[in-house]
Amino acid sequence: MSDEETPSSSPPERPKGDPWNAFGYLVAGVLMYGLIGGLLDRWLGTSFLVVIGILFGAGLGLYMTWVRFNANGHGEQ
Repeated sequence: MSDEETPSSSPPERPKGDPWNAFGYLVAGVLMYGLIGGLLDRWLGTSFLVVIGILFGAGLGLYMTWVRFNANGHGEQ
């Protein structure tokens, strides 16, 4: 008899809840869009775009975290 394993028909695993991934998304979003807002502030002579950039980056980081950890889940428990 052969000891070959049969391929499993189980669905692919969902991403595990690694907090470093979420942290990375948040920090990268805040840094990138905060920097863009700061550069636009300097170029346009304003002082509010850096705050908008930071808030937008944080929101985008939260959204990317949500998308990453809910991929293929669609509400399944």
